[in-house]
Amino acid sequence: MDDAIQGDPIRGTARGTAPVPLSVLDLVTVGEGRTASDALRTSVQIARLAESRGYGRHWVAEHHSMPGVASSSPAVILAHLAAHTERIRLGSGGVMLPNHAPLVIAEQFGTLEALAPGRVDLGLGRAPGTDGATAAALRRTERLGEGADDFPQQLAELTRFLDDDFPDGHPYSRIHAVPGPVQGPSGRPPIWLLGSSGFSARLAGVLGLPFAFAHHFSAQNTIPALDLYRESFRPSGVLDAPYALIGVAALAADDEKEARRQVLTGALSMLRLRTGRPGLVPTPEEAEAYRFSPMEQEFVDSWLSNIVHGTPDAVRTGLDDLQKRTGADELMLTANAHGGDVRLRSYELIADAYELPTSVVPS
Repeated sequence: MDDAIQGDPIRGTARGTAPVPLSVLDLVTVGEGRTASDALRTSVQIARLAESRGYGRHWVAEHHSMPGVASSSPAVILAHLAAHTERIRLGSGGVMLPNHAPLVIAEQFGTLEALAPGRVDLGLGRAPGTDGATAAALRRTERLGEGADDFPQQLAELTRFLDDDFPDGHPYSRIHAVPGPVQGPSGRPPIWLLGSSGFSARLAGVLGLPFAFAHHFSAQNTIPALDLYRESFRPSGVLDAPYALIGVAALAADDEKEARRQVLTGALSMLRLRTGRPGLVPTPEEAEAYRFSPMEQEFVDSWLSNIVHGTPDAVRTGLDDLQKRTGADELMLTANAHGGDVRLRSYELIADAYELPTSVVPS
C-alpha cells in the first residue's frame, strides 16, 4: 500500500526536488460558457493527475452562492473523487463548521472514511464561506457571530462524535455518529484547523492540531499567523511538533505572457465578487478587454502580486522563496483560471519543474 495511506496521515512526503510536500486545493471553478458538470469532471482529472504525479492531497473548499465555483458540498464531491482515485489523500479545505451541526459532519466524514479508509482529511473553518445573507439562510438564524464565537465548543463536540467518547451522563452519550467507532475498530479523519487570521492559528496550536493558512487570499497575515501557531503549540496525541501548510495561488504556463493572461481571469472574477457582482469566471478575452478604473486596477495589481505565476521555472522559484520565507511544512496549490485544461496543464508543468515522479504506484 502507498505511503500516503500507510504512513503519517498528517506529515506528507516531499517528492522530486520539492522542498516540502506539494498538494492541491480545488475550488471547482466554473468558467463562462462552461457548466458545473464540466467543472466537476475537471476536478476528477486534476485529482487523478495529482495522484499519479505525487501530490500529497486534494482538498475541496466549501463556498456558497458563488456562480464561479461548484463546491458547495465538499463531502459529496470528495465521495466522487474517492471513487476515481486510489491513494491520494482527500479532504475539505475546508468545511465551515458553524454552517453545520457537528453530528452531521461526523456522519459525513465517517462515511468518507469508510469509503476511502486511511486517506480522508477533515479541514475545518469558522467563516461562513459566503456573504451574510447566504450564511443566515444556511444557519437559519440572523445571529451569525454566535456560530463563530462558539467554534471551540462546536469543535469539541465534533471531536467527541468522531471518537464516540462522550462521558457518562452527557446528553449525547447515547448518540453515535455512524459510520464510526460504535460499529467496530476503525480509523477516523485527522482534524485540521483552517484560518486566515490569528484565531484558528492560536486554537490549533493550543490543541496540538495541524494548521492550514489561506495565504492565497490573506497573504499579509501569513507570517504573523504561522508565528502565532508555532508559539502557541502544545504537543498532543496528534502531533509532537507544529505542522503548517499554506494555500498558495499558483499557475504555470509555457510562457510568462500566457500565465499573466490566464491569472487575470481569476483577478477579474475576484474583483466582481468583492464588489457585489459575482458571476462565472470570465474568459481570458473578456478579462483582457475589460477596462479597469484606477481603483479596480489597484485591487487587481495587489491580487496578482500574491499569485505565483509565470513559466514553470519562475513558479518553482517563487514557491521555493515563499516556503523559505514562511517556513511552511507543506504547500497546497490552487490554480484559478477560466479553463480546466489550463489548470491541468499548470499542475503538470509544476510537477515537471520539481521533477516529481511521472507515475506514483503503490509500494
